[in-house]
Amino acid sequence: MKKLFSIFAIVGLMLSLASCGDDDDTPIVVPPVDEGNVVKSGFIKADETWSSDKIYELAGRVIVTDGATLTIEAGTIVKAREGEGAASSALVIARGAKIDAQGTGAAPIIFTSVLDDIELGQKAGTNLDETRIGLWGGVLILGNAPISAGQESVQIEGIPPSVTEGLYGGTTEDDDSGIFKYVSIRHGGTLLGGNNEINGLTLGGVGSKTEIEFVEVVANKDDGIELFGGTVNVTNALVWAQGDDAYDIDQAYKGTIDNFIYIAGVNSDHGLEIDGPEGLTTGSFTMKNGSLKGIAGAEKGEFADFRDGATGTVMNSYFFGGKSGADVELDADGSVDPDDDDKKLSDNPKTSDKFKSGELKMTDLEFSDKDADGGDITIDDIFTDKWSLASSTPGDSRDADAAVLQATENKATFNADNSVVSTATVGADKSKFEWTYAASKGALTDF
Repeated sequence: MKKLFSIFAIVGLMLSLASCGDDDDTPIVVPPVDEGNVVKSGFIKADETWSSDKIYELAGRVIVTDGATLTIEAGTIVKAREGEGAASSALVIARGAKIDAQGTGAAPIIFTSVLDDIELGQKAGTNLDETRIGLWGGVLILGNAPISAGQESVQIEGIPPSVTEGLYGGTTEDDDSGIFKYVSIRHGGTLLGGNNEINGLTLGGVGSKTEIEFVEVVANKDDGIELFGGTVNVTNALVWAQGDDAYDIDQAYKGTIDNFIYIAGVNSDHGLEIDGPEGLTTGSFTMKNGSLKGIAGAEKGEFADFRDGATGTVMNSYFFGGKSGADVELDADGSVDPDDDDKKLSDNPKTSDKFKSGELKMTDLEFSDKDADGGDITIDDIFTDKWSLASSTPGDSRDADAAVLQATENKATFNADNSVVSTATVGADKSKFEWTYAASKGALTDF
């Protein structure tokens, strides 16, 4: 009787999820419950292997704890129940734990929703597409590498403070959280509460000995891939149709992201959102060899946003298909609304200063000379240094003329180092992404 009740409970949950959690009003055709799924929840405290001959089902948070290794075989499918808040399903690799997820191009490891009708041996189901977002949580890998925050280690967003396995950060730059290779993460980002969703792949304080390559995030409600500090390198990454930012960098991340693709969806915000350090720790990231595609009719859809004294380099990358007016911004730190006299700008324009000093670099970037609607674009249209935009706001003590002069000089530097082109000569090597769900759906045709 207990088994029968649990099956009915799962069916009820799935039916309730069929009408919520995504941005497409078309009802989801709910696949039947598979009693053969291996249901996982709670803590994994000893080494464990998930095999490709079974489908694994996340029922709430699954946390691999310090000292344990979770091995996931190539071709394994992991489905997750949704839930919200503390009941959200997610896989968490805690500090001191390891993930050994080594998929292949022919047999990637797939994380998706229980609503996905994908079956064993398949690379994609038939009832969900890139518009179906927020159906479960996501994957979080946490390490002991340095971060910039108010203290050496802090709690990752999305995990309650009472769960100490949610801490990340430390002093070990070459920390090793394992291998994460040929992995596709789909339809995640469920709401945790108060404008707080889980990213598709969260990397918190992950160290340089960790191997992360050939990773795809599709249809995540929040960011695609977000890095909170750490030193890990990420190679051959793709984000498609996320609800917020594709690649988000925080807390003095100082690794390299090499050969990356972004494909906007109708709800996507920035291709890149780059924040500076929050505490005393400093770090300088590198992003290179990227191809970033916008979308016509996007309500948001900026190319990139640099904030809070960001330091690092973005280079050899191509931006195209953006909406009319899409730009690269240096935000005016501390400003919320330049037109609101009650909200004053900070007296420290950190991001503008970092660009001027060369600590933040953008070089050899190419932008298509046409926007998504066929309008002409010039290099002068691309760059905005927002420090100057509200420099005379009441209560702001900065010199308005100096702000305008610095913004003008920064624009001249950007325009000299980057260009608008009709044919790209830089960008990602899309041959590295033939294994992805995005490629199978024709989303890489323009790359």
